[in-house]
Formats: sequence, structure tokens, C-alpha cells
Amino acid sequence: MLELLTGTGLALAAGLNAWIPLVLIGALDRFTGLIELPPQWAWLANEWVLLILVVLLIVEFVADKIPGLDSMNDIVQTVVRPTAGGLAFGSGVSATTTAVTDPEAFFTSQQWVPIAIGVGLALLVHLAKAMARPVVNAATAGVGAPVMSAAEDAGSFALAFAAILAPVLVALGIVVIAALVVFAVRRRRARSARHPSGAP
Repeated sequence: MLELLTGTGLALAAGLNAWIPLVLIGALDRFTGLIELPPQWAWLANEWVLLILVVLLIVEFVADKIPGLDSMNDIVQTVVRPTAGGLAFGSGVSATTTAVTDPEAFFTSQQWVPIAIGVGLALLVHLAKAMARPVVNAATAGVGAPVMSAAEDAGSFALAFAAILAPVLVALGIVVIAALVVFAVRRRRARSARHPSGAP
């Protein structure tokens, strides 16, 4: 159960920021004893892989805070974040899916299932983020972009860190996220009911 919570937290974190959970997993394995990756995922702790991930993290960190560029970044990340979510979920539940020498055996052995779950979770979070950002930018004339992005980065880091150190907190995080989504949807519906013509 804890492994599933770990994988879920890492995949959800990747939906907000593709690189934070991967950097965190690799760095904690390489420099601390807080996590020990299974052999098939040890490449995440390689110093060159970590360097590349950190560079990609910096690029996304900057691009996601610039209005207009953030939406273009979200289009690119539609492939990247779900992929990172699949990797993060797979490493979190110790799935043996990194070295696929026989594709037929990969699919018949169910090794693809953790990857698919992680991809789906990260994709859902990414789509919600990508749809919300243009609305925030329009409502705040772009001023909200860096604030929203910083909050998403903080959420990604908190989810990934909790998934690794205290997986039970991931369940609490899921409840909080669901409550925020329900609140936002109800508020939007209430606003639409008050102004059916779209007038402010």
C-alpha cells in the first residue's frame, strides 16, 4: 500500500513539474540513505543523468513563469510530464520496466501497468494545470503566472518529498487537491450563474 502511495505521489508531482520528482529520487539515492532505488532504476542516480535533469528543471522553472511562454511550455510538457510520471510511478513501486529487451514479454508480463498508471495520473494533473493557466493569465493580466508557477513547483516538491519520506501524507494531499478542485468548480459555476451573459 505504501509503495502505491509513493508511486502515486511521485506521478502527481510529475504532472505539476516533470523534473522535480526525478531529480529528487536520483539525488536522494545518490547522496543520502533516504531512498534506495532498485537496480533497474539506478540510472536515475547517475551524475550525468542528474546534471541533465537539473538543467531541464531550470529551463522549465524559468519558462513556466513567463506569461505566454508558459502555455507554449505546457504544450511541450503534454508528452514530457506524463512520461516523467510513468517513470516516477514505476521507480516508486519498484517496477522492472527500464530494460525492455522483449516488447511482447513486457506487455504480457504486466510490467507496463505501473508505467501506464503513472502516465495517466501525471496526464490528469498536467491537463488541469494547462487549462487553468490561461484563465489565470487572462484574469491577472499575466501577473499571476509566476505566482501560480511557484505554487505548482512548491506543490510538486512537497508531494514528491512526502511520497518518499511519509507516503501516508500523499493520501492527505490527494484529499486536499480534490477539495480545491471541487471548490474551484463550484465557485466558477456560481460566478457563471450570477453573470450568465459573461459580463463582469
